[in-house]
Amino acid sequence: MVKNGPKWSSKGRKLPRPQANLPLREATPTCRETNGLFHRASSWCRLLQRREGSLAGLPSGSAGAADSATIIPVTIEARTGFTLAQRFMLAVVPPLIWLLLQIAGRTWRFETIAEEGATPLPFGAGAQGEIFCFWHQCVLPCTFYFRRTHATIIVSRSFDGELITRILERFGYRTSRGSSSRGAREGLLGLMQEIEAGNPAIFTADGPRGPIHQTKMGPVKLASVTGARIGAFHLEPKRAWTMRSWDRFLVPMPFTRIVVSWSRWSEVPRGLPPEGFEKEREFLNAALERARLRALAHFGKPDA
Repeated sequence: MVKNGPKWSSKGRKLPRPQANLPLREATPTCRETNGLFHRASSWCRLLQRREGSLAGLPSGSAGAADSATIIPVTIEARTGFTLAQRFMLAVVPPLIWLLLQIAGRTWRFETIAEEGATPLPFGAGAQGEIFCFWHQCVLPCTFYFRRTHATIIVSRSFDGELITRILERFGYRTSRGSSSRGAREGLLGLMQEIEAGNPAIFTADGPRGPIHQTKMGPVKLASVTGARIGAFHLEPKRAWTMRSWDRFLVPMPFTRIVVSWSRWSEVPRGLPPEGFEKEREFLNAALERARLRALAHFGKPDA
């Protein structure tokens, strides 16, 4: 009788006992099988990305378009592709600017003025599904002044945009990533979702690259889709450092007075055809300039 004991080779070595009812091929996948699974997973990822890209190209009135734009409080995808120096700046600069602005902002004294027929919202109190516009040069005081609104701001997808996003988040703002040059459609769709949810949206009307004091078409397009009214205002410090940049960026000095000048609200007809956009853009541009010039006159400053 032959016993089922261990088997030995001709050289006296003990042979491993095979596992019963388990093919060796299934026990450990081959390198070729592993690569096949990896390539299939990669193909599925690429397919999903193409589907998302096609959704972003749908017309703004379709259901798929609303689902394709998402508000991005700083996603993992937005943080990739930066150099070591840029990652260092992203880690150090936002908390530093937040701290400095918190300290300086508490020394600023705000006062509100408005043209006849305008309804100002001091510190953005009571802001709902509305659009707010101001010139890029007064971003710094506006960031501190409207921090309690938790408004959504459209920010570019560049490194500068990522830096701004991380600063804004520390003040309670949300961001929709896009700009006039890249991702504009996705950014506007994100703002549209926020307005329809009853939350305010903010534009730097002449940003991100100018020309200075020339409104872009974004606020008008958004208002025509949502029916939201547009508030135009300007923040002018009495004493400030003026940067040598395209927008003549204003950095208010500590303990200075800052006037918040409001113009009348703009109403863009809902569903306005594209041929009517330019007229509404000029109307909004004039409202912003009236607010700025009124603020300069309040402190007796000349128009630079």
